[in-house]
Amino acid sequence: MMKTQPSKASIRLERKHPLAIRWMHWVNFPLIFLMIWSGLLIYWNDSDNAYHHPHAVYRVGIGGVTLVRLFPAWFWKAIHAPFHVTQGLGIHFFFMWFFALNGIAYVLFLAFSGEWRFLVPEKGSLRDAIQVTLTDLHLRKEVPPQTKYNGAQRFAYTGVILMGLGMLVSGLAIYKPTQAHWLTALLGGYEMARWEHFWLAMGFVAFFLVHVTQVVLAGWNNFRSMVSGREIRATNEPSLEAERRSW
Repeated sequence: MMKTQPSKASIRLERKHPLAIRWMHWVNFPLIFLMIWSGLLIYWNDSDNAYHHPHAVYRVGIGGVTLVRLFPAWFWKAIHAPFHVTQGLGIHFFFMWFFALNGIAYVLFLAFSGEWRFLVPEKGSLRDAIQVTLTDLHLRKEVPPQTKYNGAQRFAYTGVILMGLGMLVSGLAIYKPTQAHWLTALLGGYEMARWEHFWLAMGFVAFFLVHVTQVVLAGWNNFRSMVSGREIRATNEPSLEAERRSW
């Protein structure tokens, strides 16, 4: 969402993102990339079956009717996936622990610092999210007021935390289907857990693409706040520090 830069006479520099959130945000970026890339190396092993099995995760369809097939042969060659299944398994199982620990640390920080109040949807967030979406689609001119995150961001960031939890749970069900048989059964069985894990990963890809696009549209000021922790705000905008102190 494009923002206009206020004049120097009407701006202030305000703390936006704590150091812990910035560190965990930037650590998570390469971790997600490595997890998705290594996951694709693992899934390549089933790519031939995916084109023949009516319920394979590499397709979008209804019953036995396929509407869209995912990952054609040229894609696997482009990422050098063929015959790298063992490498993919090693990378995936190594970095999953860092992904899990980083996610747990992030949730704990949100809980104990009170920063979750900025993140979790509140009363009016749904209406606000619809207005933000209409503005982004250029169907509405007015930008709804916001503090740290608008309604759409609250839903998106809370949703991605839940998706991360789903990735860990479904990943454990796949990784240890015998030892964690109760969990695998709870998710609908091994094949269903694979299906859930795969589409959650695709959800992360979609979130990442939208997130990067929104950061680019928001401009340098927004990006700088995730690097330095401070953001330039207009003097008439609500103070984040005041809201923090009100907790």
